[in-house]
Amino acid sequence: MVATKKHDMGIFERYLTLWIGLCITLGVLLGAYAPELAKTLDNMSIKINGAPVVSIPIAICLFFMMYPIMVKIDFSEVVKAGKSIKPISLTLIINWAIKPFTMYAIAYYFLGSLFRELIGVDVIDLVKMPLGLDLPIGSLYGSGTVVMQEGIKMLAVPLWRSYLAGCILLGVAPCTAMVLVWGYLAKGNAGHTLVMVAINSLVMLILYGLIGGFLLDVGQLPIPWQALLLSISIYVALPLVAGYFSRKWIVAHKGLTWFDQKFLHVLTPITIIALLLTLVLLFSLKGGVIIENPLTILWIAIPLTIQTVLIFGMTYLAAKYWGFSYENAAPSALIGASNHFEVAIATAVMLFGLSSGAALATVVGVLIEVPLMLGLVAFCKKTQRWFSIA
Repeated sequence: MVATKKHDMGIFERYLTLWIGLCITLGVLLGAYAPELAKTLDNMSIKINGAPVVSIPIAICLFFMMYPIMVKIDFSEVVKAGKSIKPISLTLIINWAIKPFTMYAIAYYFLGSLFRELIGVDVIDLVKMPLGLDLPIGSLYGSGTVVMQEGIKMLAVPLWRSYLAGCILLGVAPCTAMVLVWGYLAKGNAGHTLVMVAINSLVMLILYGLIGGFLLDVGQLPIPWQALLLSISIYVALPLVAGYFSRKWIVAHKGLTWFDQKFLHVLTPITIIALLLTLVLLFSLKGGVIIENPLTILWIAIPLTIQTVLIFGMTYLAAKYWGFSYENAAPSALIGASNHFEVAIATAVMLFGLSSGAALATVVGVLIEVPLMLGLVAFCKKTQRWFSIA
């Protein structure tokens, strides 16, 4: 039996929406009064053919967003997953065969149709050229046109499509971090949650790029395959490997109790701090869009909210139909509903740029995550009687 681990919400997690709001405000103010600061930091990049590919400050922040998540994973639990075939199968089907495609459909309808005029039919967004691609000025690539911006070739794409790209990257990233908190608060099966965290992290190494690239193609957006692979390597594989070996070494030398009670206690706030620093920089570059159209966040938040509630409902009802116990049904539904926004933000920044609409859309996912998931946790607890007892 897997011991239940406490994943209660600390001050960073509990008030995450507040911190995000403060970072948005700070970022917008920096963008207005010190615009060169953010640009200077973003220009500290690893460049290929003269074009910035990896922003060094952002890469450092994003690594420290991911490592604390990955080091928590106990991959030895995966071998015990055979006893919970149905919950695992349901979660994998929802996360990888349904969720990315419903996200695309919902986001496309709202951003590309219902809200398109509100966002601006002719408004464009400048995003990075796909890594290794060198097209002449004026060339068409997907829905974008190659333009020269400050001596660097960029793609001018419709702004709503850039927001769509961010939604796609969120929809194809199953949560492997905060879901430990949601499962604990909902009094779910901690063992099942940990197993799914490990499995989704491994599956993400293969399917995140494949499904994400496919949906970007369908949406007539740039398909930077090389950058996708590089992003997965830097922001998933590297912290995954580092987390696995450092966890193994620490547990062997200091013991599991010290690891859980001391090491993780110190490490946990690092993810949120790194996330908040990234958000300040992002909004310092994108704050002008927010000031000019303050309802932008709302237009993006509506499809993301509908997607979250839809996927939760589908998974929760399917779990009831399949005869799950509440302890397995709750985390299954919560895993499906929540997003791995750390990976989504990292990928959007690398693929499209820190100042892109895609990056902004992934941040909106962070903004709505905590209050929405807390509401779903409360719903789970009120409906425990729908299920059998484990």
